[in-house]
Amino acid sequence: MTELKLWFKENYLYLTILALLVFVAYAGSLNHAFVADDVPGILNNPEITKTSYIFSNPLTLIKNIIYFTIVNLFGRTPTAFRALNIFLHLGNVWLIFFLLQTLLGNKIALFTAAIFAVHPLATEAVTWVSGGQYARYSFFLLLALVLYVLSDAKEDKKLYPAPFNDWKRCGVYWASMGNFALSLLNSEKAMVFPFILLALEFAYQGLRKNWQRLIFPFVLGGTWALIFVSKIGQRLSDIETATYQSPQTASPLAQIPVAISSYLELIFWPKNLTLYHSEMSFSSVAFYLRLMIFLVFLGLAVLMFKKSKPACFWLSFFIIALFPTLVPFGISWIVAERYAYLGSIGIYTVAAMVVNSIVEGFVKKFGERYQQLGRSLPAIAYGIRRWQAGSNLYVIILIPLILTLTARTITRNQDWKNQDTLWLAAAKTSPSSPQNHNNLGDLYGRRGDLERSAEEFKKAIELKPGYADAYHNLGNTYQQMGKIDEAIVNYQKAAEANPGLWQSCQNLAAIYFEQEEFELAKEWMEKAVAANPENQNLRRNLEVIHLKLENVTGP
Repeated sequence: MTELKLWFKENYLYLTILALLVFVAYAGSLNHAFVADDVPGILNNPEITKTSYIFSNPLTLIKNIIYFTIVNLFGRTPTAFRALNIFLHLGNVWLIFFLLQTLLGNKIALFTAAIFAVHPLATEAVTWVSGGQYARYSFFLLLALVLYVLSDAKEDKKLYPAPFNDWKRCGVYWASMGNFALSLLNSEKAMVFPFILLALEFAYQGLRKNWQRLIFPFVLGGTWALIFVSKIGQRLSDIETATYQSPQTASPLAQIPVAISSYLELIFWPKNLTLYHSEMSFSSVAFYLRLMIFLVFLGLAVLMFKKSKPACFWLSFFIIALFPTLVPFGISWIVAERYAYLGSIGIYTVAAMVVNSIVEGFVKKFGERYQQLGRSLPAIAYGIRRWQAGSNLYVIILIPLILTLTARTITRNQDWKNQDTLWLAAAKTSPSSPQNHNNLGDLYGRRGDLERSAEEFKKAIELKPGYADAYHNLGNTYQQMGKIDEAIVNYQKAAEANPGLWQSCQNLAAIYFEQEEFELAKEWMEKAVAANPENQNLRRNLEVIHLKLENVTGP
């Protein structure tokens, strides 16, 4: 612990600066409302306060413990959840600073950590409560990576010049594996950790020297992968139930270049940030341009393997971290900003290495220039001048970049203020998203603009035929408008598309009851009860219908 305290003492200024950057970028989001998946998952989830909720899904054990604890301590307030996300993000920033300081030096570490702290691509994983899963699993994975590097540090081994050389290597190694296990309990996407270690060994030491250290992470990760693969069928079924269409599997030859080029675009030009990246149809020219970008990226990674293995590792880190979302199983979006939360660190690191190379080249030229002029400066004064030249150039590059990214992050956080602001923001960048048109229909309905609400639901159905939620919502809108016949048609289509949508069945039963069509009311209420047998209100309503039928037809 002495070494750890010493490290904090030596770096407290850097750590404080990074903390300030994180809080300036994200403090304004603390009081934002629950949005999207937060609403059914937390706000309207009756099970979340029960102990049984913790063990409801072993694959999400950590999330369940966190949600259960926060709700029982603070209630269903988004502030507590978002505060946790922000502190996790800060933890990730500090871990990246420490790791890169160990491997690549202070300047690259500070540059990378500062960019990661404020880059708007991270907002979906920090500001969105449900997106916090990505910040959580990244924290444990990065901690595992840091401990793995430290576990191989020796006094006589300078490949990893870590400051904590007196730690017991074996204990640190198993602490690393423990954090890997915790990362897996947060997200199956942590299964890539063994491949990150493999790339690290290739880059810094060569596999022959440390291959035994990779056995356990590959066994653990492989076991978890088998468990996850065994549940893919259920995951696909859940997606089909939730989206009312069969999951689509894209060709990897198309999906991967589009995804990688899109993430690179969002990293270097984070303008079109959205919850729904639906605009994934490209002309032949646009697709081949993205394919070329992807191939150039791969070529650069291969080139760096010969020129700079650390740069090759961090380019590989970007791809490896994204890999679970690139597999063509139809269980992930082609592009989602939260997916790139961890992998983006690799690109920021390589960018910092490029900037560092430019600055060092400038300082070298600075020294050559003074020699050419024949000026003789005392050694100390000359060193100070060179240091000032390098530092000033870093400031010139870093500060405007940080200010620009922070401003974009603050602006993006305002999109997450509530559901209305989120759907309206997504409408600007995701006009082809059926989910967002359905959300907009709900927004305009709450505002009393029923005609526009109906148009949005129709657009959602046009984009996704068989979209049961949109049919149901359109039925509700028509019922509010007094267009009962149109409401009946849409409720029936909703129930046909998703027999489990008991609300449509219940509404049909209510309409037929009002029309004194008691047999039809009975038929639809029975379907509602079959879809939701635990709902006692539905059972009582069915009893009322039975009594009414007895009064009409007699005993």
